[in-house]
Amino acid sequence: MEIRITLDVEMAKKKISLKELSQKIGISITNLSLLKTGKVKAIRFSTLMAICRELDCQPGDILFYVSDSEQIN
Repeated sequence: MEIRITLDVEMAKKKISLKELSQKIGISITNLSLLKTGKVKAIRFSTLMAICRELDCQPGDILFYVSDSEQIN
């Protein structure tokens, strides 16, 4: 099981760059890039709230759960 991150999809829908979003929410481009590519183990609620505020979305729009039976090897 895992949590998949689709931040890149929401960013594309809103036509916002990684640099612009990082400036608006106050986290580094590096940390936002790691989040975008799914290379993080955790996210702070304050960061998640800031992302959702700027992208006008819900947490479920950028994070979703995939069970073991749904994963493709």
